Amino acid sequence: MNNETPPPSPRERFYRRERRSVPAARAFARETLADWGVRGRADDVVLCVSELATNALLHGVPPGRGFLLRLGLLPCGDGVRVEVHDSGGGAPAVPLADPDGSDEGGLLLVSELADKWGVTEREPGKVVWFECGAPAD
Repeated sequence: MNNETPPPSPRERFYRRERRSVPAARAFARETLADWGVRGRADDVVLCVSELATNALLHGVPPGRGFLLRLGLLPCGDGVRVEVHDSGGGAPAVPLADPDGSDEGGLLLVSELADKWGVTEREPGKVVWFECGAPAD
């Protein structure tokens, strides 16, 4: 019989299409990670949450709608998966970096900080997700 405690259930919260949603999403992510005891890459996760929430508000959430932020632990508790669900069209892509280094694209940052990221279609809209594994000891 396995005496291991099952991983905590994913946590999610819905945010309206308004500016205060981005700092609220960051705070929710930070609180959730702290509750789960995730410390090693918490700053990377929170920064990526901020970028995806901002992108959802600027490019993915139609007027009168919002986005869903979902956080979950990866199997064996070795990292975190974050999803941002929105009902807008289009598929985001990492912009090419400017040769002078002035590109500030949020997805470029996510692609650098996260171990994996991607976009999954849903009806309506899409899910932009990323995973950050636990840091090596």
